[in-house]
Amino acid sequence: MTLHHSKHHQAYVTNLNSALLSQATASATNSIVQQVHLQAAIRFNAGGHINHTLFWENLTPAAGTAVSPSVAVAPRLIAALTSQWGSVDAFKGKFEEMLLGLQGSGWGWLVQDVETNLLELLTSKDQDIVPKGKKPLLGVDMWEHAYYLQYLNNKKEYVSGIWNVINWTVVERRLESDIDTVFSVVGTLAANL
Repeated sequence: MTLHHSKHHQAYVTNLNSALLSQATASATNSIVQQVHLQAAIRFNAGGHINHTLFWENLTPAAGTAVSPSVAVAPRLIAALTSQWGSVDAFKGKFEEMLLGLQGSGWGWLVQDVETNLLELLTSKDQDIVPKGKKPLLGVDMWEHAYYLQYLNNKKEYVSGIWNVINWTVVERRLESDIDTVFSVVGTLAANL
């Protein structure tokens, strides 16, 4: 995880800062074409930063924690998962199926629709963030860099093992929070993580 955090995530931050600086220059000189050309770099690198920040927060520092949420730690989450999928284990099965079905690079998400309050499973390609109106509760990085050093090409083992490091307290807190509070962990951009 150190390489993932200090190299991959840091690269998104560095590249985003560079693109934002270039955008400020392009804006100051009224270079509309340059501003449009920078949008893809800003979107990709900002997405990488946002997604990774949410990912790190929903992990625990050490393996061996509860692989499922407990009523003491996440009562509302358990109730919502059970209401939506019948049980926590059924949710985990559907989530794993979704993650393993993701082709190429991307992310798997448990989100809450801010209008209906229903929970949903969705994927995002590359570094796209969750769609507007969807509050991320749990995110899993499915880029090869997230698992290759430990699991090689065994995505299934990575997906099964991810439950050992999920911070259910954070997932519960996100469920109870508004969308702005959930995204506030991203904070202001700094040069280094």
